[in-house]
Parts: sequence; structure tokens; C-alpha cells
Amino acid sequence: MNKLLLAICLTCLVLISCNSENKSAEPSKPVFSEASAKSFIDSVNTAFSTHVKAGDSASLASLYWSDAELLLDNSEPIKGADIQNTWGAVIRMGVKNMNFITTNIKADSQFIVETGNYQMQDSKNSLIDKGKYVVVWENRNGQWKLYRDIGCTSMPVSK
Repeated sequence: MNKLLLAICLTCLVLISCNSENKSAEPSKPVFSEASAKSFIDSVNTAFSTHVKAGDSASLASLYWSDAELLLDNSEPIKGADIQNTWGAVIRMGVKNMNFITTNIKADSQFIVETGNYQMQDSKNSLIDKGKYVVVWENRNGQWKLYRDIGCTSMPVSK
């Protein structure tokens, strides 16, 4: 009888230890697909290019959160309504085409960090500028918008 009681106790102990939760472990974050992030970014980059061609700075600005910052060469951070004004000025300077090549994406359920290269062209497809960028997309209540947009020319300094 003692052996049977001991066997039952050991079996219970093993079962309890196998099923116990590790309370000290951090909760796991939801898995976010970088493939879906890439698909989303490709679609927004296409829309961005379409808005530039249409000269629609309001639609460009709508892709940014109200507290977003646009960080460009030789300027202070551009915020809020000034983002629309800046894209309007870029369009008035003759930019008619803007193309993006995403080179890397890191993503989770709250942020997407995208790096890539851009090209700006005029209406004759002449190169105006080319460079690299890093953008941070933020998810707020299921909606993704630009939170930080950092662009840097790769063109040589004109003399």
C-alpha cells in the first residue's frame, strides 16, 4: 500500500509540475507578420507617389499623425500643419514623380521601421534628387500612419 501511495504522489507531483505556469515569464507579444507590413508599405508608397503626381499635399499630410515629425536635410523638424506646407512646396518646386525602394523592414504590432531609397523626378522624368530614408510607422487603434519620416539626399553638394 505504501508503494501505491508513493507512486500516486509522485505521479501527481509530475503532473502538477508539468502543467504549472511560469508566473515570472513575461507575457508574449502578439506575432506580427513582416510580410503583411511589406504589403502595407508597398501600397502606401504607391499612394504617396500618386498623391505627388496629383499635386495633392493634403492627401500626403493625411498619411502622418498630427504629432508626426518630418526630418530633412538642412532644416529644423517639421511638424503638424507644416508637413502639408512642406509637401506643397516640394510639389511647387517641380517634383512630379517620387519613387521608393524599400530595402528593410522591422515590425511588430505597434511600430514598423522602414528603410529605403527614394528618387524625385520632374515632369520630364529628369532626376531632381535621390537619397535614403528611414520612416517609423505607428499603429494607433488599428490605424497605421507615419510617426517619424527622415530623409537624406545622396546627391553631391552643388557648388
